[in-house]
Amino acid sequence: MRALIVDDEPPARRELRRLLAEFPFIEIAGEAGDLEEARQRIEQLSPALLFLDIQMPGGTGFDLLDRLDAVPQVVFTTAHDAHAVRAFEVNALDYLLKPIVPQRLAAAIDRIRGLPPPAPAQALEQLFIRNGERCWLVPLGEVRLLSSEGNYVRVWWKDARPLLGRSLIALERRLDIKRFFRANRHQILNLSFVERVDLGIGGRLLVRLRGGPEVEMSRRQASAFKGQGLA
Repeated sequence: MRALIVDDEPPARRELRRLLAEFPFIEIAGEAGDLEEARQRIEQLSPALLFLDIQMPGGTGFDLLDRLDAVPQVVFTTAHDAHAVRAFEVNALDYLLKPIVPQRLAAAIDRIRGLPPPAPAQALEQLFIRNGERCWLVPLGEVRLLSSEGNYVRVWWKDARPLLGRSLIALERRLDIKRFFRANRHQILNLSFVERVDLGIGGRLLVRLRGGPEVEMSRRQASAFKGQGLA
């Protein structure tokens, strides 16, 4: 698994690299010492995993995640425990306090080993969504519906409905076409959440999603839906 270490302190980066040498399946693809360098390295290297410090000059690790289109899996590494609750709200894989204890790192690596293999680089696997002080790392496999609201996207995830600060068209280009299907001009649904499909008016389809809501599929997209053997 390709990983990137993001920390503004060179000694901390060296120590983490030394500790990770015990786990050959983790390939350290590179390092970054600030947010902009990290953003560029992520775009260049497409790592599947970030070991990410939180407090850095010019911003935080949360700020970095907010700037990314494709968000890797994240293990936070920090000298402060004040962000622990927020980190787990974000759905990070783990939260390691410095100095990093080898046993705690090994526990995090065990958790990482249990992850499914990453999808092709062009397909998003998760979204980072920020709403004021609240933020989430949302696995796309758990999102049942994406709805356009102007230049934003409403994400239907579990019991939450956070807004993502990008357009539906821009997001659609990065979605796994085997998993997501555009139902109409304003909505994209997750096929794995389709519970029932009923015939609507004028060749349209009414699609009931597990956990709601009901989505009306346009006539054109209903034809494509049937053509793919999905109805």
